[in-house]
Amino acid sequence: MPHVLEIDDCGLGEAQALVAGFGSAHYGYVVTPNVDHVIRHFSSPSFRSVYADAAYVLLDSQFLAHAVGVLKGQRLRVSSGSDLTASVLQSVVKPQDVLVLVGATQQQAQELRSRYALTALRHIQPPMNFIDDAAAVEACLRAIEDASPFRFCFLAIGSPQQEIIAQRLKARGVARGLALCVGASINFLTGVETRAPRWMRALGVEWLFRLLQNPRRFGVRYLVRGPRIFLLLPRLELRLREPRSAPA
Repeated sequence: MPHVLEIDDCGLGEAQALVAGFGSAHYGYVVTPNVDHVIRHFSSPSFRSVYADAAYVLLDSQFLAHAVGVLKGQRLRVSSGSDLTASVLQSVVKPQDVLVLVGATQQQAQELRSRYALTALRHIQPPMNFIDDAAAVEACLRAIEDASPFRFCFLAIGSPQQEIIAQRLKARGVARGLALCVGASINFLTGVETRAPRWMRALGVEWLFRLLQNPRRFGVRYLVRGPRIFLLLPRLELRLREPRSAPA
C-alpha cells in the first residue's frame, strides 16, 4: 500500500502568488517537505497531522524531484522554502506590513529590518530546543498571537518545532495571517550560513554542500538518517493537488 503525501503543484512563481494573496483575515501555514521531512512523515502520525492541516505543502527538494522522476516517471515542480522566503521579502512584503520572525538572532532581525526597510517586524526568540518546555511553548504562542494579525510569520526554529508551533497556532484559533516554516532560510539571507551554488541546487545535491560545510552538525541527518529515503521511495506516492486560493 502506498504512503501518500499530498503536495501543491507549484513552482516558485505560483507559490509566491499564493502566499501573496493569502492576506490577514484568516490563519494558515506553509510547510516545505524535504527528504528529512518525508522520512519523518512515514514514521510519525503527529507529523502527518501537521502536514494534513497545512494550507500549502510546497516541495522543497530537487533531490526528491529528480529521484521520483527517475523511479516513477513523475514530473514535480519545486518551490524551496529558502527561495520563497527571499522572494517574499524582496517582492511581496511592503515596509509597513506586520511581520513576525520567530527564531534567528536580534542581529539578524535588525539586518532584515535595514535591508528591506521593514518598520513593523516583531522578533521572538524562544530558547533552543524549547518544544518540550510547556511554559516556553505557551510564551512563544502568546507572543505570536499578540502580534496578530500579521502579513507573514516566519518560523525559523527548525523542524519539527516550527511545524508543531504552526499547527498549534491553528488549533488555538487566535492568530491571523500566514505562517511560513522556513528552516535555515533566514541564516542564508543574512550570511550566517552559506547556501550551495545554484548548479548544486539544480542537481539536487545541496545536501552534500551543507554536509561538507558542517559535517558535525549534518553528519547524522545526511549519512545515517537520510539514506532511509531509498528504502521508502518505492512506497512513496507524492500526490499532486491543484493549487488552492486563499480562503474567502
